[in-house]
Amino acid sequence: IATNQIATNQIATNQIAIMTSSAAVYDLTNAISPYLDLHMMFPLLEYVDSLITTEAIPYSAQDVAKARLSLLRPTHMVDYAMDIYRELHGKDCQIPPEMEQQKKDVLQKLEDLKADNGMKAFEELCNNQELRTKLVKAQEWNTSALSKKKNLGITTQVIETYRQLSKFNFDCGDYQAAKVMLSNIISLHALPPLPKDNDADDDIVEDDRRDHKSADDKNKTGNPNVYYVTSASISPDLLQVLWGKLSCEILLENWEEASTALTAVKLSIEQLVFTNKMSALEALKQRTWLLHWSLFVFWNNSAKGLESMVELFFSEKYLQAITTNAPHLLRYLTAAVLLCKRRVAKSTSRDGKASGAEARKLMKDLVRLMNNCEYSDPIVEFVDCLCVKFDFEGAQTKLAECEHVLKTDFFLCKRTALFMEEARVFVFENYCRIHDKVDLSVLATKLAMDQEAAEHWIVDLIRNALLDAKIDSEQGCVVMGAENQSVYEQVMERTRDLNLRSAALAQNLKNFVSNGKKEKAKKIKASMEEE
Repeated sequence: IATNQIATNQIATNQIAIMTSSAAVYDLTNAISPYLDLHMMFPLLEYVDSLITTEAIPYSAQDVAKARLSLLRPTHMVDYAMDIYRELHGKDCQIPPEMEQQKKDVLQKLEDLKADNGMKAFEELCNNQELRTKLVKAQEWNTSALSKKKNLGITTQVIETYRQLSKFNFDCGDYQAAKVMLSNIISLHALPPLPKDNDADDDIVEDDRRDHKSADDKNKTGNPNVYYVTSASISPDLLQVLWGKLSCEILLENWEEASTALTAVKLSIEQLVFTNKMSALEALKQRTWLLHWSLFVFWNNSAKGLESMVELFFSEKYLQAITTNAPHLLRYLTAAVLLCKRRVAKSTSRDGKASGAEARKLMKDLVRLMNNCEYSDPIVEFVDCLCVKFDFEGAQTKLAECEHVLKTDFFLCKRTALFMEEARVFVFENYCRIHDKVDLSVLATKLAMDQEAAEHWIVDLIRNALLDAKIDSEQGCVVMGAENQSVYEQVMERTRDLNLRSAALAQNLKNFVSNGKKEKAKKIKASMEEE
């Protein structure tokens, strides 16, 4: 449904790019839009509209409306397009005849698809839970088995018509209907665990299965992380359906279901690469799309969404996609690391106090990626000032710029206050790391707080076991505690990459021996030729 629209998206992107010569420097709408489905652009542009209303971003409302109208042309959301047209040309303007004709064509096409007898039969079968359950138990809920049952009237062409109707509903903006239909199509490729009940009919089905299936076949199920779809069933066509399912869940804002759909798409891509059904270049492009779509899921899913995002973005194959195709995603990874590193440190602690080893590794990985990406903005530069340059004055300047960038970013705007708090802690941690004793008045200046507020803030950090320090009220300073790594942490830190280093060493030794043998063979051959 979604992934073949790059060319159309690029047209809309160009429209957005010419909104105004004074466009906000750090707005990523232009960079992100080529990798999103057309329908996902509407929430972004609506947010841009709200920023224009509050004069938070120097775009023209007319240009944004034109961009939205350009996005709507390839879709079937004609009524929405008419509303935007009236917004541009006035409420009393005459709607162009081609729009009126498009509306008639859309309604006619929808009627034709719904009138198909085979499609109606399949729709009724999907809604008949009793019969559907029996077919699932008999392992006959798949296209091949249903096609053999002539009385049902279900064929491969019928399933294709059903898929076309689901796409048509999606293009019309009926995401709920499209989601249900796509779920039905996915279920035809699935092999879920058998439902358990004691009905007599079920016993008959089970007995019949025992006669015709081996024990291994009977217990076999698909991958539960891909809606129980079997590995053999995963194909490029099914991947398109899974993309459509993910798109529907995102647009319906079902974030838990969207997280499941995201995992299904990710695993399906890897399965297609593993079975040589997808080239490495195509897989790179698919992973780049998935990274962009995942922003909707991770930044709206409160259940460890950011931790999951960091894990995905730091995985080797997706790091390659970021550095090659989408360095601008470094902004979101940097923000996610800063927001979740304290939670990661606390979750990996052994004694109830935050252990900095895992958090430090996250920051090291982030700095390494920053060096490999040709991208920069205040959020990235803030981390660079603290972790690379140790420039606290520069970090303060960048932090002030971060607030504006966060408020005008569709994905980050809801986390602005939390980010500023975490950034303040990060400044404090780095400042204290290079000092044994810190004057409270100096620290208050660095944190842009008065001395009393700074003292209360530090007390809260100590009370919540997030800081190993104590306050000397007489001298008006903070005395830092020594952070000693346990033997266990030291061993883990030093042997973390031992397997990789050993494998690399073994490969180098193998290459050295092989090259030595080749050289020896050449010398023997040369000496024989001379003789």
